[in-house]
Amino acid sequence: MRVLLVEDDPLIGRSLARAFEGSGAAIDWTRSGGDALSALRANRYSAVLLDLGLPDKAGLDVLKEMRRSKDETPVLIVTARDDVDIRVAGLDLGADDFIVKPFDFDELSARIRAVVRRHAGHPTSQIRSSEIVLDLAAHEASYKGITQLLPAREFALLQALLERPGAILSRKQLEDALYGWGDEVESNAVDVLIHYIRRKFGNDIIRNVRGVGWMVVK
Repeated sequence: MRVLLVEDDPLIGRSLARAFEGSGAAIDWTRSGGDALSALRANRYSAVLLDLGLPDKAGLDVLKEMRRSKDETPVLIVTARDDVDIRVAGLDLGADDFIVKPFDFDELSARIRAVVRRHAGHPTSQIRSSEIVLDLAAHEASYKGITQLLPAREFALLQALLERPGAILSRKQLEDALYGWGDEVESNAVDVLIHYIRRKFGNDIIRNVRGVGWMVVK
């Protein structure tokens, strides 16, 4: 899962970036609304964490521009203002959820999982194909009677594939889902992660289409 954090406070931004890296999610951090919109045009994100008090334009204006341009990326507004009018305005503009500062990171993570799965049409914390069950809360994968707790990167790769079952994802698409700006990506990183997943569940859990990419069965 790749998340865009839009936050101008350096202490909050650094703290969240470290927390997300520890959870295995890729995090891109921008400090202004303009940079956020540029990042959204250039990259695909699972979710956006949007602060309202930005230096160049209001967070609600960023949200308005996103929805006007048909960008449907889930948005969770992060704000210090526990103001009903602000919440109503954000929801009417297309926000998916709110969380008020200060907050617990576990709650924030759960809210992100909830908006991402609702956006993908999954009513619970489990996403499924015909063969695989991935539990977003427990970080467990199940396949043909085998259930394993997965390390963060392996889990993120399997999640990226399960979000588009039946579709072939290229190496670049998988790297984009797994790594944020500034992350060092070794040339065989995707191959190594797939090898570890197959070692746990068998080779058929992830299918390779030679010269194109990888997929899971729909």
